[in-house]
Amino acid sequence: MKTRLKLIIPLVAAIASAACSKYADDQSATGALTLRIVMPEQSEQQAAATTPTRAMSQDELLNSTVVKIYNGDFTGLVREFAYSDMTGPIYLPAESYRIDVHAGEEAKAKPAVASFDQKSYKGSQEFTVTAGTTTTVQVAASVSNAITAVTFDETVPATFTDYKFTIGLDAEDAAQQLVYTAANAGAEGYFIASGFEPSLYWTFSGTRIDGSEPFTKSGEIAAVEPGKKYTMNIKYTNRNGELAFDLVVDTSTDEIDDEIIFEPVSTGLSASSAYEIWAGHATVHADVDETEYGTENIFFEYRPSVSEGEWSRIAATRDEEGVYSTVLKALTPETEYEYRLLVPDPQTKEPTVAGSSLTFTTEAAPAIPNGGFETISKTESSKFYSFYNPASEIAADQTKWWDSGNAGSTYSISTTTITDPDTSVFKEGAQSVRLHSETVMSVKFAAGNIFCGEFAGVDGTNGRVNFGRPFSGRPTALRFWVKYIGGKVDKAGGPEGSALTTSDFDKGQIKFALGTWDNKKYGGSASCPVQVYTADKSTFWDISSIDGTIAYADIILQGDGSEGEWQQVTLTLDYKDETAIPKYIIISAAASMYGDYFAGSSGSRMWLDGMELIYE
Repeated sequence: MKTRLKLIIPLVAAIASAACSKYADDQSATGALTLRIVMPEQSEQQAAATTPTRAMSQDELLNSTVVKIYNGDFTGLVREFAYSDMTGPIYLPAESYRIDVHAGEEAKAKPAVASFDQKSYKGSQEFTVTAGTTTTVQVAASVSNAITAVTFDETVPATFTDYKFTIGLDAEDAAQQLVYTAANAGAEGYFIASGFEPSLYWTFSGTRIDGSEPFTKSGEIAAVEPGKKYTMNIKYTNRNGELAFDLVVDTSTDEIDDEIIFEPVSTGLSASSAYEIWAGHATVHADVDETEYGTENIFFEYRPSVSEGEWSRIAATRDEEGVYSTVLKALTPETEYEYRLLVPDPQTKEPTVAGSSLTFTTEAAPAIPNGGFETISKTESSKFYSFYNPASEIAADQTKWWDSGNAGSTYSISTTTITDPDTSVFKEGAQSVRLHSETVMSVKFAAGNIFCGEFAGVDGTNGRVNFGRPFSGRPTALRFWVKYIGGKVDKAGGPEGSALTTSDFDKGQIKFALGTWDNKKYGGSASCPVQVYTADKSTFWDISSIDGTIAYADIILQGDGSEGEWQQVTLTLDYKDETAIPKYIIISAAASMYGDYFAGSSGSRMWLDGMELIYE
């Protein structure tokens, strides 16, 4: 039976008064939120089953509860408070909201991530404050721990002494582990499992009664989920002279048995996860019975499925006992490959195919539209060139992917452009793109720039730029040609601690990122999610570290006033999360890297050509 906190939340329309100033920003609030948490009483049966260690009482749970109220459109936190501090109604404007509650161990300042007695609770509910009405909202806060319960089959004490089963969120850190022995078998353990697809790592150890060597076996339960119970029955068997270790895991919230059996190692391939198959490389896995085949001369072979030609061979890497893998490289995108495992023949020791082969299909490798900047038109304005053309014979170049600040620098009566095609200086094709920083109409400094995204408009002399374009590929690098001249700074400024002075030379920068950025959080549009507004420095996002960034790389070009030379640059992405699939790509280049601060040199120039994504 699951214990739940119940939050009864009447939403009462009212006019804010001085008494509520603790919770309201001003007198414009038109609704009030009051909160009552009801804890169900524990049954006699539950009380009898309670472990000797004292768990939190209902009053303690109530007092520990943390309440957070968010805007319904996910734009930010509105209120955060402890339930024990709430002495009256909370006055809010008549809007849509979401309320989150956290109680129990997780709500503590320094929670124990592993405990035999202290549970954590979470709950969430959307609601609307409506003027002139009373609305009641109920939030059920369920147990949010990953729960374990370990028992030992009679075969364990019949075979071992001093046996124990250690399980935790970290294989080494005792603070994140619980230890099961015969004394506490069957007890529930509670883990605060956070992060992306956390694992539980377990180790069984014991001394054999027959006096032979100590026995140890370890493993991992991957992608454990909050609120689910993992029931394990430890059993020792002997099959054909080999040791086996059975682990039954119940991950169902509906009490349906779901068995995962750990048997003696069977030699053969094991399937790769989808995120391990990239456009240009793939990670493959196999299990090998080392008691039969040893640890040497173990290989993988692979080839395109349609070729039926020669196999390419690569040595396997031993990850742990009986577990092998390797990375297959130089693969072709969107191609099915067949691969197989080779182990040494027990007699001849020659590599021999073991088991059946498997297949995988590599990801697509989408390219950058108009990466050579050859396609241009004056579709948007007669004042400047855009880097697309609806009449292009290339479908990807018919719509705008690249944009620049030209729409801002040529605003009103100005004709000053900052980004143009250049047929006199180029590395490939017939032209490059030239980014040139300028002082527009002797008033405002504008950095030469180009980016994938959209120029979102001008407010006075300030501009809004939405960065990013939809993209789902996983390249490993961005390669391009660049030539740079960084002039002497004539517009000082920049971020605190690294601002430019008129004694400095300017710097250029190219940024490259993949991510899943939320446009509701970063102010952009659904197709170009991250907005920078030059009048608001809080929008000068550090793309390398903001939420949603999966991979990032950049280069800063230091000017010295001299004529630059063409150089080919490869920006290799640093993937923060190799399991995530991007939704967007950001490529941004600026002749003056602090252009957002209107700082730099009006003599700075950058040429770019031959931009391409690398999939290795």
